[in-house]
Amino acid sequence: MLKSLASGVSGVRNFQNQIDVIGNNIANVNTTGFKSARVDFADTFNQAIRGGGNSENSGSTAQVGSGVQAAAVRNLFATGAPTETGVDTDFAILGDGFFTVKEPESDTLMATRAGNFRVDSQGFLTTSSGHRIQGYIDADGQITGDLKLDDDPVNRPAGVNQAAAFSGFRFGADGTIYAQLDDGSEYVRGQILLQAFQNPQALAKVGDNLYTNLDQAGPLGDNPIGIAPGSEGTGPLRNGALELSNVDLTNEFASLIASQRSFQANARIITTSDEVLQEVVNLKR
Repeated sequence: MLKSLASGVSGVRNFQNQIDVIGNNIANVNTTGFKSARVDFADTFNQAIRGGGNSENSGSTAQVGSGVQAAAVRNLFATGAPTETGVDTDFAILGDGFFTVKEPESDTLMATRAGNFRVDSQGFLTTSSGHRIQGYIDADGQITGDLKLDDDPVNRPAGVNQAAAFSGFRFGADGTIYAQLDDGSEYVRGQILLQAFQNPQALAKVGDNLYTNLDQAGPLGDNPIGIAPGSEGTGPLRNGALELSNVDLTNEFASLIASQRSFQANARIITTSDEVLQEVVNLKR
């Protein structure tokens, strides 16, 4: 069989994969914290049709390739532009960090860049899909767990009016959560932590703006939950804002046009190879 036929088939198959990736990027242009992806291509096995060592070729070899393959689908973790929302429970990360969240039923840790949080019926700070945000849950920064936006009257720090009633909460610029009391005082209730990874390409998308495979990605530091925002390259937090998708529509449409033409060219290779094979068959007549 003609090698060009196999090359054309591999091109059609893999450029279709690229079109699928581009389509997913465009579909998520308005998804909070979404990271676009690209396909990295590599050539496939090359077959030698003539070895080196003869006088005509001066030691050179002649090889014919068998097509193309998708070597990887790489996520592009460039930071998206922040947009102000004015919502107290919205956060944008201005760096390379990730929020660490936990699935309540399985206690599985995941990561996300989407900071559109909410407070559930039990007072926990959660994602829109119900995963609980992780961080320090005490004033001293010693205990990590599910962050809760409530009062802790039993463990109020010394000097705080123990008789005052809880009136609300506020967030500091570094993700610190302050419980506010009706006498005008406040105390630290906890802090949102961020995680950074040595190899973020090892993270796997699982939907709902979530990533798994945190261990394989190599979290920084000894705490699997994370570290204080702004340290180790995680970046500071911006309260009352969200990170937009980093999809560049202009680039995506340009890539879509190039991928479509490449797909058409490889389909033409298949057609031409079929015509050559037909001519070979007709030699018998």
